[in-house]
Amino acid sequence: MPVRIEQAIAAAALALICIISFANVIVRYLTNASFAFTEEISIFLLVVMTFIGASAAFAKGEHIRISFFVDRLPRRLQLAAEALSLLASTAVFALVLYYGALFAFDQWQYHETSPGLGWPQWIYSVWLPVLAGAILLRLLGRAISLAGRARR
Repeated sequence: MPVRIEQAIAAAALALICIISFANVIVRYLTNASFAFTEEISIFLLVVMTFIGASAAFAKGEHIRISFFVDRLPRRLQLAAEALSLLASTAVFALVLYYGALFAFDQWQYHETSPGLGWPQWIYSVWLPVLAGAILLRLLGRAISLAGRARR
């Protein structure tokens, strides 16, 4: 999947956050009341933007890392350090997928509703395991790329 799709989704989420927040500020200024849903939707969009951004960063190899020491290592140790980083990231996002799925299932099972809009809470939380799965696929792609570089 092209990274541009993820970048477009992240940009759309950020644009929606800006529009919702700006509209809320205008309404609050004019009426001394605010939209009840703005915080709820904005937090959801922020989580989506964060996970989509992380997925795109892993796809492009631009995820957060400290490379000061690793860049000074011999090539084989650099590859081993990257493999260890990918393994740790895979473990973290596999846990997010697993526990996020349990969390969303519990919210669905017990019919929890959101405080602002009264929507089913699982509608928001189901995206945690879905987007963690997307990140895991990007990590798999990085691992395949790393294996190819290690063979050379």
